[in-house]
Amino acid sequence: MDETIEKYALENAVRFNGKANPGAVIGSVIKENPDAKKNIKELQVKASKITKKINAMKASEQKKRLEELDPSLLEKKKGKEKGLFDSFKAEGKVTTAFPPEPSKYPHIGHAKALFVNYEYAQENKGKFILRFEDTNPELAKNEFYKVILNNIAWLEIIPDKIEYASDYMEDYYKHAEKLISLNKAYICNCSQEVMREKRKKGQGCDCRFKHIRENMIGWKKMQFMKPGEAVLRIKIELKHKNSAMRDPTIFRIITKPHCRLKNKYSVWPNYDFENAVMDGIEEVTHRFRTKEFEMRNELQRYMQKLLGLNETSIYEFARFNMQGVESSGRVIRELVNSKKLLGWDDPSLTTIVALRRRGFLPVAIKNFVLSTGITKSESTLTWDDLIIHNKRLLDAGCNRYFFIEDPVRVRMQDAPKINIEMKLHPEFPKRGVRKFKTEDLFYLSKKDVKTLTDKSLYRLMDCMNFVKKNGYFIFKSKDYESYKKDGKMIMHWLPITKDLVEVEVLMPNKKVIKGLAEPLVANLKEGEIIQFERFGFCKLDKKEKNKLHFWYTHK
Repeated sequence: MDETIEKYALENAVRFNGKANPGAVIGSVIKENPDAKKNIKELQVKASKITKKINAMKASEQKKRLEELDPSLLEKKKGKEKGLFDSFKAEGKVTTAFPPEPSKYPHIGHAKALFVNYEYAQENKGKFILRFEDTNPELAKNEFYKVILNNIAWLEIIPDKIEYASDYMEDYYKHAEKLISLNKAYICNCSQEVMREKRKKGQGCDCRFKHIRENMIGWKKMQFMKPGEAVLRIKIELKHKNSAMRDPTIFRIITKPHCRLKNKYSVWPNYDFENAVMDGIEEVTHRFRTKEFEMRNELQRYMQKLLGLNETSIYEFARFNMQGVESSGRVIRELVNSKKLLGWDDPSLTTIVALRRRGFLPVAIKNFVLSTGITKSESTLTWDDLIIHNKRLLDAGCNRYFFIEDPVRVRMQDAPKINIEMKLHPEFPKRGVRKFKTEDLFYLSKKDVKTLTDKSLYRLMDCMNFVKKNGYFIFKSKDYESYKKDGKMIMHWLPITKDLVEVEVLMPNKKVIKGLAEPLVANLKEGEIIQFERFGFCKLDKKEKNKLHFWYTHK
C-alpha cells in the first residue's frame, strides 16, 4: 500500500510542479484498489505523511523515483493534461448557479462549490448565477447576505446575475397549486412524528386520499394556521427505495418574520421544491454540489419534469475535510457565542473571512480547492495542503523584515561600527533595501541565545561573526567565508536603537507572540502581508501609535 501511495503521490507531484495533493492521491489509490476504502482513515494518514515527504523532494528526484517505481505514469505526464471538466462535456448553452443560504459565514468547502460552478460556466462561455436560498425565515439573516457578497467579491468572482429565492414566492405558489390540481400534492395534518414513522415504514396516512377540492381549500387555509398544523406533501411513492421520494414535504408554515419580506408570507417552500423550481425558472443547465445532496437529485429532477420545467444536470462531488478544523456553522456559532472563538474570523477556522484576515490569497484558495478535483472519494486534507498553494504566491510577493521574538539585550565586545544594506526581497533588487547602522549593542531572540554554547562560532545574518565565551559575546570577523568553515548557526538581530517597532503577532492557536521589528515596518499599511525572516509570513491587522498587531499566516 505504501508503494502504491508513493507512486501516485510522485505522479501527482510531477504533474503539478512538484507539489502533490493528498486528496488526489487517495482518489488514485482507491481507483486502483477499491478495497483500500475499507481502511480510509489509515489511508488518509499514510497519504498525508508520504505526500509531505515527496513534496520536500526536488523535482528531478521525484521524476527519477517515479521512473523507478512506474515509468508508465511518467509517460502519461508527457501527453495532454486532463482538464478538470473533461468528464463533464457540455452541449449547447451553459448556465450554472451557486445557491448559498444566508445563515452563516461561508468556509473553504463552500468556496469549492462556488469555484467549480463558476469555472465551468467560464470554460463553456456560459452564465453564472449567485442565488440566495433564503426561503427559511428562521435561518436567513441580513448580515449574511452582505458577508457572502463581500466574500465572493474578494474571491474575484463576478456573477452574471444575483437572485433572491424569496422574491419568487408567487411562482412557488403557482407551481404548488398546479401539483394540487394534478392530484400530485396533498395537505397533510399529521404530526411530524407520525409522518416520519409512516414514511420510514412506507405507509400512507388518510390525508393522502383527500379530494383535489379539499386539498385546494386546505392550501388556501394554510396561511392562517399555526406551524405544525399542516404541510403540503408531494405524492410520489411511499415504498420508493430512495426515502427522499416517499411523499416528502414541499411547503410548511413558518410564522417568524422574514428578514427581507417581514410578515408578507407564512407558508414557505422547503429546500428541494424551491431549488427545483428556481433551477427551472433560471434555466440552470448544470449544477455541481457536494454529495450530501445526492438523494435529493432524483426528487428535484422529478419535480422539474412534473412541472414542465427544464431539467438540470446535477453532479455531486465529495466534501473534503480539513484536519482538526471545525466547519459546522451551528457549532462555530455556539463557540463564538460562548467566547471560545474570537469570532467567525478566528485564526483557527477556514471560513473565508478567517483565511482572508490571516493572509491567504484568493488565487491560492481557488487553486487549492480546484486541485482536490471532482470525485466522490472522501479525503481529509491538512493546513499544509492549503499552505503550499499560498506560499508559492507569497514567496515572490512579500518583502522581508527582521522580527526578534522575546528580545534579549546583548553586547558584542570589540564589535566595529558597520553600515549594512539588505534587500527588501532577495530576488527583486528594484524593490529597494533596508539600511542598518550597528555598533556593539544588539537584540537577539531569547530562544536563540539559550542555544549558544561556549567557544562555538556564530553569525549575525549579513553582519558579523562572534563567539560566546564565559557568558560574554566577542566579535571575531565580518566575512562570511570565515563562518562557513566552522560556524554553527546564523541568527537574526536588531541594533538597539530608539526607532524599533513594538510588535504583537496573533498565532492560529490564539497565543500572542511579542517582540521588536525593524523601523521600516512602521511604514506598512493595514492589510499588507510581509515575511518576518525565520519566523513566517504575517499580515498587518491593526496599527496603533506605539504598536503593530499582526496575524500569523504560516511558515
